[in-house]
Amino acid sequence: MYWLLQTLDLDVGSNEAAFPGLSRDSAYESVVTCPSLETQRAIANILDRETARIDALVAAKERLRLILAEKRRALVPHAVTRGLNPSAPLRDSGVPWLGPIPKHWMVERSRWLFRERDERSITGEEELMTVSHLTGVILRSEKDVNMFEAETTEGYKLCQAGDLVINTLWACMGAMGVSPVDGLVSPAYNVYTPNELLTPAYVDALVRMPVFAQEVTRYSKGVWSSRLRLYPEGFYEVWLPVPPLDEQRAIVAHIAAETARLDALRLATDRIITLLKERRAALIASAVRGSRCYSSSSNTERELIIWRPRSGRNSSL
Repeated sequence: MYWLLQTLDLDVGSNEAAFPGLSRDSAYESVVTCPSLETQRAIANILDRETARIDALVAAKERLRLILAEKRRALVPHAVTRGLNPSAPLRDSGVPWLGPIPKHWMVERSRWLFRERDERSITGEEELMTVSHLTGVILRSEKDVNMFEAETTEGYKLCQAGDLVINTLWACMGAMGVSPVDGLVSPAYNVYTPNELLTPAYVDALVRMPVFAQEVTRYSKGVWSSRLRLYPEGFYEVWLPVPPLDEQRAIVAHIAAETARLDALRLATDRIITLLKERRAALIASAVRGSRCYSSSSNTERELIIWRPRSGRNSSL
């Protein structure tokens, strides 16, 4: 009975109301196969054993998926703040959010690494960019944005490819990143150009770490925690690690390669989980709904009885 009920599409007979429920009449209209008790026990034993095996495989793949997600989360912070050489000697950075860094790296305040860009669009015809904690800086046209859009973007701030754009209001949530192309952004945002000590791609990886968003929150201003704003004078107080440029490029390349590899493994794992679950459902349906079945005690082929329960209040399956 347990396995049989899993094959019935009882949603078809549910009532769509304020308090949804299963219609008794619809449930009693279900037609099910009813083999002998001996065959029922044989089917149940097989399904108990085979579904347990599949469930164990699914659980193992789901554990792998969690491990891959954790490795992906740890990939960027470790590479950006520790570098790629595990044997490199470390030193205390003197910055709590950074901790130990490779001995040959520099640590500088943002004020010595960035200059604010406050150039305005005359025509407003440049590509409009948007910033979020999920995507960083992307073209607004590539994102499903339902927020109010101004009639004109004249006077919006210009940004160039490689500029750091920070959503002043949502910086504490991680809404910042490096622009991939020239464009324009809201006048409420702040735009910063990194100097020759930093590569834009390294800056993007650095500022999009959750720990960095926590750090800039310390320098944000506002009465309410949900309305904190990160102004330039606050951003310029933040200390940043500065590896040599060749290491920055190597770090960025490593992050891109490892992210692609981990994402490919995650997609493959998701496909396997989906296939295993489909196999489980098909196995149950095949065993329970099959037109013929075999007894566990003999190879005698037995016809299945098609049984429709009586309708009525006292009827039962």
